[in-house]
Amino acid sequence: MKYKKYLRIFINFIFWCIVAAIAALATLILIYGNDLPDYKKLATYTPPVATRLYAGDGSLLIEYAEERRVFIDFDDMPPQLVNAFVAAEDQNFWTHPGIDVQGIIRASLNNGMRLLGFDAKFTGASTITQQVAKNFFLTSDRTISRKVKEAILALRLERSFSKKHIMTLYLNEIFLGARAYGVGSAALMYFNKPVKELSLAECAFLASLPKAPNDRNRAIDRRNYVLRRMVDDGYITREMADAAMAEPLNINSGFTAQMDLDFQYFAEDVRRNLLESIGRDTLYNQGLYIKTTINPEFQKAAAAALSKELDAFNANKSAKEQKLQGAIIAMNPHTGRILAMTGGRSFRESSFNRATQAYRQIGSTIKPFVYLAALEKGYSPESLILDAPIVGWRENNKEWKPENYDRKFLGNIPLRFSLETSRNVPTVRLVEQIGVRDAIDTAQRFGVYPKDLRQMNESLALGSGETTLLKLVSGYSAFVNGGRAIEPKTVDYIEDRYGNLLSGSKHQQIEWDSSLLPPMDAEKSEPLSDAQSLYQIVSILQGAVERGTGRQAQVPGHTIAGKTGTTNMVKDVWFIGFSKDLIAGVYLGYDTPKPLGKGAGSHMAARVFADFMKVALKDKSNQPFPVPDGLTIVRVNRSNGVAASQDSNGMIINEFFKPGQSPNKPQVAEKQVEQAVVGGIF
Repeated sequence: MKYKKYLRIFINFIFWCIVAAIAALATLILIYGNDLPDYKKLATYTPPVATRLYAGDGSLLIEYAEERRVFIDFDDMPPQLVNAFVAAEDQNFWTHPGIDVQGIIRASLNNGMRLLGFDAKFTGASTITQQVAKNFFLTSDRTISRKVKEAILALRLERSFSKKHIMTLYLNEIFLGARAYGVGSAALMYFNKPVKELSLAECAFLASLPKAPNDRNRAIDRRNYVLRRMVDDGYITREMADAAMAEPLNINSGFTAQMDLDFQYFAEDVRRNLLESIGRDTLYNQGLYIKTTINPEFQKAAAAALSKELDAFNANKSAKEQKLQGAIIAMNPHTGRILAMTGGRSFRESSFNRATQAYRQIGSTIKPFVYLAALEKGYSPESLILDAPIVGWRENNKEWKPENYDRKFLGNIPLRFSLETSRNVPTVRLVEQIGVRDAIDTAQRFGVYPKDLRQMNESLALGSGETTLLKLVSGYSAFVNGGRAIEPKTVDYIEDRYGNLLSGSKHQQIEWDSSLLPPMDAEKSEPLSDAQSLYQIVSILQGAVERGTGRQAQVPGHTIAGKTGTTNMVKDVWFIGFSKDLIAGVYLGYDTPKPLGKGAGSHMAARVFADFMKVALKDKSNQPFPVPDGLTIVRVNRSNGVAASQDSNGMIINEFFKPGQSPNKPQVAEKQVEQAVVGGIF
């Protein structure tokens, strides 16, 4: 009888304990359960995901992210990776309702024994579901209220979502060290491979990280512990565990999926522009796919060409001396797509991009715009201009005496000859004839000089004004693309994480209407100049490369045009050149301007251009510049513009005349030269 009495008392005790527990739980739910976050939004989980920047050929350049994260769907995760995390973090995950009662009892006993002095480890009882609740909605504060909220949220999550969905949330959100969030990013970080290629040993290592993400000292011990747990839980055999334990832990020293150093200036330029246009959160957290314009082969060739020249020049300088810097840009002149960009000798030393950010005096690279202004006014390429001393001129209250680079004067020379050989004095006289405002306006119209220039003077016509390499290359592009102003671009298109097009165009396709007739061309902007004048300038610049100051820019087997540029005291040197479908510009100079020294000059920039173009055009057939309708080709003497049939005593070239234009008359040319000789010019 006493036995039954004690049994009844015990049953009543258990009953009232259960009632008390239920009452306590109900009270806690009333206290903490009403103001909990809305967990239902996890049904459409869209975590912050890294944005990826790709080259024109689809190769990955760099990732932008505040938290490195690559979302992986549950079905794409290796089963052993999931098993490893379950064994390491939550043995009863697949069966408990969100909280693990067995785990709580076990942790309570272990922790109680530890407090009483027994040899037992402190253990926790948080389930994977509770960790999801904490990671998404709560803080890491060690308080009873937080643990209660965590438990309530875990129970609600289990009622609302499947175990697979909860595991997907967990494995994509968990912090695994070194700014890697989720197993997808961690696999790339530590092993430079996607999760589907992880070995058993690598899966076990990742599963060991949540306890101490940034502790590498005990990495192998923790990995082996996870493998033993997987054996105990029946996920793998002892033989599989032994083989995995014997596998060396080859962890990357850092995330190496970053771009080649050659691409850093370009990628940084893209990043700055995107930050301004789409904002930081979108760029770093929305998992964008950004297809850029960069051509990897061209980029490497451009970087190599620039480095070769800079290294040769800087080879004998001490560590304390300022090093020569430079930049190169290559672009499609018809579309504005930037195919290569390097902004300095080393991005690690300086991220300042001398291709897009450095404003420098541009020297004689301004002259083609001045001469184009003359051609637009009716001058022909063989119109004679006087190359004789200019004295007594004043500019800005100072006496100004322009000089030629060779300190010589040649008398009356054809406009073509003057530009091909980049002579300063006749250029100044030409500016006086056509007017300073008209001369400078052409450079403004082509985007080289800003529209709001406050002062107009002759020295601007010789390149005393400042601009960037990018603006110069863009301006020269109009010479060869039919006079169209183009907007340089570094990005072809941007997609969101779901593949939706956000900007740009993925395909340059023509859509045909139902009548199967081609659509009307989109309305184009007015050309910046007429086709005939533009071709005359292109022809002269072709001559500058073939026989003028740009001879170092020649590319055997290819038609090239271009112009050198050197500023006073050779502080900055330039070359801008182009073939029919590719334009490139080179700048060299010190960051703190100073003379480059004896032997330096624009030939250095032309040499960089040639080294690049030889690679870029190596598989291309030669493409001469197309001649517009209406021009007449006449063979003339280069030195005086007289028709070869009347004066063949000298270099004979093809000249292109507009309607109404013709070669010079022999007696006129001879008389003008004679007057120059009598005047003591030579």
